[in-house]
Amino acid sequence: MATKAFKSEKIDAIKAKIEKAQVAILTEYKGLSVEEITKLRREIQKGGGDYMVTKNTLAKIAVKGTQYEALTEKLTGPIALAFGFEDPVSPAKAVAKFIKDTKKGEIIGAVLDGNLLSAEDTKALANLPSKSELYAKMLGSINSPASGIVGSINAVMAQLTRAMAAVRDQKAA
Repeated sequence: MATKAFKSEKIDAIKAKIEKAQVAILTEYKGLSVEEITKLRREIQKGGGDYMVTKNTLAKIAVKGTQYEALTEKLTGPIALAFGFEDPVSPAKAVAKFIKDTKKGEIIGAVLDGNLLSAEDTKALANLPSKSELYAKMLGSINSPASGIVGSINAVMAQLTRAMAAVRDQKAA
């Protein structure tokens, strides 16, 4: 039986993660081994997040009064929480990829900006591009017109050089 101090520490740990999280994704970890959970946790941590297996009662106490309070209605069964601290998409991508690869576990839902997302909405979130991918696309779009102008100027200069070379060759003959 867990002591009151231990439970209080766990609640504080959940609260600390919730306070800095942009998204909280609720997953079912039934059927996963400790090694698989650790592997998933490491993948989520690479994207600036964390994965935590917790008791439902402790999670309900920790989310009370926060923007993640909407999770309480889905806190049933063996659950774990995936948090995204830097990017709300990367933990969803990591969880969805893990479930697809291992055929184990399930996404139950998520809370993003205080709104409860269904499992389908959370899977759709996983299909969105990450922040870094969006930045790359945006920079590519900004750079595209400049690249086109440079390419056009180079093409004109190349044509002028070929024309001058042809005139030189004609006069030399």
